[in-house]
Amino acid sequence: MTFGRESDEATSFAIMDYFVEQGGTFFDTADAYSTGITEEVVGRWIKQRKMRDSIVLATKVYGKMGDGPNDAGLSRIHIQRAVDASLKRLGTDVIDLYQIHRWDYDVPIEETLETLNDLVRQGKVRYVGCSNVRAYQLERCLNYTEENGLASFISLQPVFNALNRSLESELLPLCIERGIGILSYNPLAGGMLTGKYQRGKDLPKGARLEAYGAYHDRYYTDQAMSLVEQFLAAAAARKVSPAQLSLAWVLAEPGISTPILGARTLEQLKDSLQGLAVKLSAEERAAVPAMLPGRWVGQDPVYDRV
Repeated sequence: MTFGRESDEATSFAIMDYFVEQGGTFFDTADAYSTGITEEVVGRWIKQRKMRDSIVLATKVYGKMGDGPNDAGLSRIHIQRAVDASLKRLGTDVIDLYQIHRWDYDVPIEETLETLNDLVRQGKVRYVGCSNVRAYQLERCLNYTEENGLASFISLQPVFNALNRSLESELLPLCIERGIGILSYNPLAGGMLTGKYQRGKDLPKGARLEAYGAYHDRYYTDQAMSLVEQFLAAAAARKVSPAQLSLAWVLAEPGISTPILGARTLEQLKDSLQGLAVKLSAEERAAVPAMLPGRWVGQDPVYDRV
């Protein structure tokens, strides 16, 4: 999400280079990130590095891409146009994982699912997934595609971290039961769990919570700050960085397939990836200061309507 906006192209290339050097293979983006610019940066990197056959490439559809009535959402016409535009920006003839970015309350979900199935049959998309949906919405989609022989969601991309455990109440057990992979995002809680935000002090310029109002509403509360202070102390006691403990905490949940890391700098990525070496037992994870299971700070992370 940061590429082409918070990170210039040279920095973005350096981040992706280091990621694959460390064995990384999964790249997730979205058309709405900088209104297509992020996809273009990723596409140029793939072409220059000749990496298309070495990575799993994922992107998302829903966001506003223009001022026209069909330039957003999950209608048939927008998805058909959006996938072709993403393919062009990414410089590829097929997207490995194509995800709906959120639920569209203005379009029948049957229309969306049948359109996604068409993309799979046409060879433009290999698999389909979803992000930012509720449990009843996901189950409705799974039931419809299974009953009608359509390509079904294989993955869910939800928010999940030590400050936001809403995933655990319904979505996590549903995904485990139905065999849905979970690609959780926000493992660092928008930077809250790194300690960069301090009680009573101004937000750092350009930081995630300063740049995105939704992230501020999601995380910046007195309750969150109290938990963060305890979390930082726990990281110091283990002699690891807060970012490393954040990643290890997410990875210690057996239902998570992989956390998605966002980074503005190469140094941030290097620090976070060291969390792969931090192993937490169930007892150790339970001892890390965090929200109660199924609860979250700030606003509910799933936005019903926009």
